[in-house]
Amino acid sequence: ITFDADPAPIVPPSTRERPLLVTSRTRNPYCAVKVANALGCDVARLGSAGAKAMAVVMGEADIYVHDGGMYQWDSAAPSAVAAAAGLHVSRTDGSPLIYNEESLWLPDFLVCRPEFAEAALRALND
Repeated sequence: ITFDADPAPIVPPSTRERPLLVTSRTRNPYCAVKVANALGCDVARLGSAGAKAMAVVMGEADIYVHDGGMYQWDSAAPSAVAAAAGLHVSRTDGSPLIYNEESLWLPDFLVCRPEFAEAALRALND
């Protein structure tokens, strides 16, 4: 069902020399450290999962990775908007996000520009 006929946002091209990874304001997840080190990222701290995912959608960041778990309602809308905008959206092992499961807990989450997906997943799974 589509409730809005507006086109999905277009992710603007990146003009940064180094990728920008957004992570939690309150903790430094190991997955973010792995990706930042492997890809030579600059790191910025932001609040909610939605704010971090939308930073990638709006071109203000390139990668958002989270491995501390969250409930499905924290990631469902951000992941849908990110996917509609053409971004890579998956679990940190590369598998798709699956919603409406018996457990409402989502253990991990990756949103990134498509050109960083392969390298980020490699860093997360080495």
